[in-house]
Amino acid sequence: MPIPWQETIWLLIILVTLAGVAIGQLPGLAMNRASLCMAGGTLLVLSGAISRETAFQAINMDTIILLLAMMVLNAHLRLAGFFAWVAHKTVAARLPPSALLALLMGVAGTLSALFLNDTIVLSFTPLVLEVVLVVGLPTTPFLIALAVSANLGSVATLIGNPQNMLIGIASGISFQDFLFRLGPVALGGLVIAWLILLLLYRRELSHYPSNPAPVRALTLNRPLLWKSLLATLLLVGALLAGMPVSLAALTAATLLLISRRRPADHVFQEVDWGLLVFFAALFVVTRAVETTGFSSRLLTIMLGEGGEGVGPTSLAVISLLLSNLLSNVPAVLLLRPLVIELPWAETAWLTLAMATTLAGNLTLLGSVANLIVAESARRQGVTLGFWSYLQAGLPITLGSLLWGIYWLKPL
Repeated sequence: MPIPWQETIWLLIILVTLAGVAIGQLPGLAMNRASLCMAGGTLLVLSGAISRETAFQAINMDTIILLLAMMVLNAHLRLAGFFAWVAHKTVAARLPPSALLALLMGVAGTLSALFLNDTIVLSFTPLVLEVVLVVGLPTTPFLIALAVSANLGSVATLIGNPQNMLIGIASGISFQDFLFRLGPVALGGLVIAWLILLLLYRRELSHYPSNPAPVRALTLNRPLLWKSLLATLLLVGALLAGMPVSLAALTAATLLLISRRRPADHVFQEVDWGLLVFFAALFVVTRAVETTGFSSRLLTIMLGEGGEGVGPTSLAVISLLLSNLLSNVPAVLLLRPLVIELPWAETAWLTLAMATTLAGNLTLLGSVANLIVAESARRQGVTLGFWSYLQAGLPITLGSLLWGIYWLKPL
């Protein structure tokens, strides 16, 4: 049995680590989420909150491998110029502003369901701004549309975002079942978001572009592009055939790494190694939250003894709140013990995936995709403000969440 001062130290380490994860840094320290989690996990092992063996066992290698493999696949597509080409063709279409907004949201949402949503906004934002500024359209609705559609589209599949990957591996839900249940949530959410943006920016979007959309040549590495698209098709086929998600992604990534022309170093430089470190360390921190009993106490406070009376609506609301307090991945890991015990576990897993992803649309700080859009825009002299985003993000989040709860209600 730990003595009281030990529990106080453990709680302090956990709170400081999770606070750093939530805000992205700690005052006075040049540390990001990955280094904060790594330091927190190490201190928890050294202080006896969790044993070294348990810490190693807590790291879910299926999730790490899946993330790495998807990054390798995305890196090949990015190096081939695929994302930039699709983004440019989308925003350069000669369409009325409302139709262009719908096309952008549909394309960004679809690609985010197949690839990590952060990758899509990273590639799309500069090109969207370039075209929108030249033709004289307002930047704010298009930037918000890009961010929220990337988040909404990623709801649909197990490989759309990191929290879905975690849930897919933990729950054992197949790719097809996940898509069948949450695909309509993503589609309905995109429609809701488009209608809300049209309502909020009806004046700005009522004027046709004053200048023709710019047309410039984009460099495509066609051999690499065809090879990458073939690997993507093989990945989707393997997932639909029931192959384990991490193995399917690793197979596709391995096929792409077999090359006579492109050194693997060029690809691995595109991998976000910090994100992999963050996930590995976060597994350790959240396991320590479980082993010390802090998670069960927190869940008892929030949901009652044993989670009695927890339904889809209450789980969705709790997921939304925790995701905005701590970030969505820690929220999934903390709620995992509760979801496993619920009698309607499959629907609970899907509700958790839906709510933690939609939570990212609430504020500008709600997801990494939002921050990427805002930062990329800032580099081009365009500001996407917190309150401007919240004006659209709040109704979009509430509307899509209500639709998701309705769709997922137990039959």
